[in-house]
Amino acid sequence: MRTMMRVHMDTRAGNEAARSGALAKGMDALMNEIHPEASYFFLDGGRRSAMFVFDLADPSRLPIIAEPLFGVMNAEIEFTPVMSLEDLQKGLSQLTTAP
Repeated sequence: MRTMMRVHMDTRAGNEAARSGALAKGMDALMNEIHPEASYFFLDGGRRSAMFVFDLADPSRLPIIAEPLFGVMNAEIEFTPVMSLEDLQKGLSQLTTAP
C-alpha cells in the first residue's frame, strides 16, 4: 500500500544526532529500508521534519521503520495511506450512485 510517513524530530535529539553523524547514517538506513518514491526534508513548526512516500507491502515492517527514528531522534511519526491520481480515478470509477 502506498504510504506517506511524516517525521518530526525532537530538536535536542536531532542536534545530537546531527553532530554525531547518527542523523546522516539513520537517513541512509531509512532510505535503504523503504526505497521511497519521494522524500522531502523541511522545517515544520521549527522542527526538523521529513515526509516520505513509499510502498508499505507488509505492515509488520512498521516497527523496523519507526523504532530507529523513535530511539535516535525522539521523533513523532505519522503513517497515512495515500493514493496517486490513477488510484483515485480507479476508485471513483467504481462508485455507484444511488437514485
